[in-house]
Formats: sequence, structure tokens, C-alpha cells
Amino acid sequence: MSSGPTAADAVAYLSTPEAIRERAAAVLAAGLAGRLAHFAIDLSRLTAAADLVATITRERYPSLKVPVHSRWRHFDVGGHGRLAELDCALDRLSLDDRARAKVDLAVVSVLLDAGAGPGWRYLEAETQQPYARSEGLAVASFRMFLSGFFSANAAMPTRVDAAALATITDERLGAALQVSADRPLAGLSGRAELLRRLGSALRRAPELFGARDPRPGHLLDALREKSERGRVEAAEILRAVLTGFGAIWPGRLALAGVDLGDVWPHPAAGGTGAGGGLVPLHKLSQWMTYSLIEPLTEAGSIVGGLDRLTGLAEYRNGGLLLDTGVLEPRHRSVVSDVHRPGDEVVVEWRALTVALLDRLAPLVRERLAAYDLPLAAILEGGTWIAGRRLADARRGGAPPILIESDGTVM
Repeated sequence: MSSGPTAADAVAYLSTPEAIRERAAAVLAAGLAGRLAHFAIDLSRLTAAADLVATITRERYPSLKVPVHSRWRHFDVGGHGRLAELDCALDRLSLDDRARAKVDLAVVSVLLDAGAGPGWRYLEAETQQPYARSEGLAVASFRMFLSGFFSANAAMPTRVDAAALATITDERLGAALQVSADRPLAGLSGRAELLRRLGSALRRAPELFGARDPRPGHLLDALREKSERGRVEAAEILRAVLTGFGAIWPGRLALAGVDLGDVWPHPAAGGTGAGGGLVPLHKLSQWMTYSLIEPLTEAGSIVGGLDRLTGLAEYRNGGLLLDTGVLEPRHRSVVSDVHRPGDEVVVEWRALTVALLDRLAPLVRERLAAYDLPLAAILEGGTWIAGRRLADARRGGAPPILIESDGTVM
């Protein structure tokens, strides 16, 4: 009798968006049956959540031409045209080199985009405006990129290369991000370590990042090689991201010698064999995948199969579901204690977020009469902003569940 999938099979499966969706759905099914330890689920409250998301989407995008949820939306925060500034800085490069530079920027900016904590601010010298949270990290990483922080070649500052990443220390990163005693950044050391690990990962995968000059931007070339008639599948982008960057995540699960990344055990996950009981979430990797679509498109590729990707298991989407009553904590410690990313309550919350976003999306489309609106646009329209607004109104912006950030999750 077979004992289920082998470790190699499990690794391949856990790297797919189908695995994220299926394992999250298994956790939701357990919740609907009343078998979860930390959350009860009230599907009737999805209507209120959908109403709010639809209203905000119409407010932000009256034409309903909603872009894909990605890091690029954050760079122009405050009404300042930073993307136009970036295009000006890259204007002497070829179309492909501009795209490679934008892939470089997207990768490091996404990797720096875990929860910053409530006390951190970044003062942008060019505008004299302070920015916090995800937008602050976007602006800070943008300025670092233009200044050559991630490049070992002074003559080519607008790039990210393995040599420069290897030199990043906690102190250098802290200075660039303006971290101080009165502006602490959650998980600073974790972020610096993540960037150094990124440099090592670039060198270990020449088939993805180039042999002579390893950099994230060479993903453009690797994905082109796998494309058919210029079409790149979103799931293939995600697979390349997970393959190329899987080893950068510290202290995570591994199977068959392969680091799994944002994959966690949960008793309701289901499955058999080596990958049984594991829930893949891949929040930052999917966020990165969404953020690579625009550079690839600008370089002439067509990205297909976008709806194979899932919603993002992070605290704004998850907060929307808690603050609208779709999710109800079963015990007080869910919201009173500080949890670690791998704690069962956090994995449960994140898995339910992914599964319930799939339930929420058709309700939002119905209210907007926009039945072809992809999930990625609903996130942008959307669920993320709705979650933030509720958090601002109820807790001054803090998430409803407190997580001890290591700078690499959520």
C-alpha cells in the first residue's frame, strides 16, 4: 500500500497555487464544521465585507479599471510621481534592461515589505514627507535602489546584484531605513539576513539569475525561455520565485533538502505522505509574483493564468475578515496574546484568509457588476485598503492579532 506522495512530489505540490488553495480550503471546511481551535466562521457576514470592499473599489477606481495588486501601487504614495522618476533614471537603457532593473527593484522591495511595526517612520528627503508601514518601506526601498544601495557597480546604481547584497549589515540597513531608538523597525536583523541570503541564492541558481552577473532581473530571461509565443503563466512565475528564493527563508521547514518557505503545519490541513498536514501560504512570494507582472509586460511578455494565484495571507486581508465579523475568535488569547508566525492560531488565521477571499471575490464582482474582475484586482481595489481602514478606525492602524515579526512574514 502506498504511503502517499514522496518528499520530492510533496515539494513540487506545495509550490503550486493549487496547493495553497486546496489546503486553505481544508482548514475552512474544518472551521465550518466547528472543528477549529481558534476561530469560528460566520459566512453571513461576508455580505457586509463585500459591501465595504465594493464601495472602496468604486471610490478608488470609478471606471473599474483596477490594476493588479502589486508593489508598484505603493511607489507613488502621497501623489508623488516616483515611477516617472524611475523611468527617467532608466531612460538610456534598452527596453529589456529597463525591465531587468524593475524586476530588481520589485524583488528587494517586496522582501523588505514585512510588517514594520507601529513606531517606524521614514522621512523622504526629496519630499520632506514621512511615510509609515508598507508605503514607508516602499518609498525607502525605492530611494535606496536609486542611490545604488543594492549595486556593487557605482557606474550602474539602478540594479541589485549578489556582490552588494553580501555586504549588507544590520547597521547599514538600519541607517538606510532611518531606524532609531524612537523609530524602531520590527525585524531589522531578519531583513538584513534575508537580503544577504538573497545574494547567496542568486549565486546558487545561475539558470535563473545569470552565471556571470547574478541579479534578480535575469528572471526576465529565464521566464522568456519557458514562455510559449510570448505567454508566461503566472504559476510559472511563482514556481521560479519559489525555486530561486526558497533558500533565503531562515528557520523554516524543509523536505528532501529543499527549504519550503512560507509553509506551516496545521492539524486541519489534510493531505498524506511527506507533505501531509502542511499549509503553504507563500504570501511574500505571491506578492512578488504579482509585482513582477508589470515589468514582464512592459518587456513584451503576456502573463496568463492570473486567477490561479490566490489572495494574500497577510494581516490587512485577515483583519478585514475579523473586523467585519466573518471570523470570530474562540478564546480571548487570540487577540490578547502576542503570537509567533508559526503558531497554530496564526497559521489558522492566514489559511482562513486565503480561503475566504475566494468566497468574498464573487460577491464583490456581483456588487460592482464587474464579473471578469480578477482576484488580484479585487485585492487592489479592494480588500487590503478596507482592512487598513477598519484597523485605522478601531485600533489606530494596528492589526487585530499581534504577531512577533521576524521581518520575513506577513
